[in-house]
Amino acid sequence: WWNLTVKRLHLSSPLTFAPFLSCQNVIRILREKAFDQAPVTNESGEILGMVTLESILSSMQEGKVKLSDPVSMVLCKDFNQVYLTDNLGKLSCILNRHNFALLVHDHTKYEADGSVCPRQRVFGVVSAIDLLNFITTHEGQDQPQS
Repeated sequence: WWNLTVKRLHLSSPLTFAPFLSCQNVIRILREKAFDQAPVTNESGEILGMVTLESILSSMQEGKVKLSDPVSMVLCKDFNQVYLTDNLGKLSCILNRHNFALLVHDHTKYEADGSVCPRQRVFGVVSAIDLLNFITTHEGQDQPQS
């Protein structure tokens, strides 16, 4: 499995949040969907950062935010990214040190004024359980028959 690509994980579509959504609503939605984290994107889909239950909790404990404050106040901007073409070995190394990685895809956006803007789109959030489920489900399937 180590050399297979991240694309083989077949992740579900990501849950994303708008930056102006309140921390209280984000907590409620994350609980309902059984997620610990999700990307926050602007109207054009640009990745602004990640929100985690941990980041909300620590910011609330430190008195930096209230439940009514926008989620943009608790964004984690230091997160790892992987691409569909990266191998699962690289992902495994990231997940040994971090709780999740953001699966992204680069694309080019042409503006009305003729300018070209490189952009990234969120394809999903991958965690250790996603990788573990893949490995245990596919163990031995990709080995040549003897």
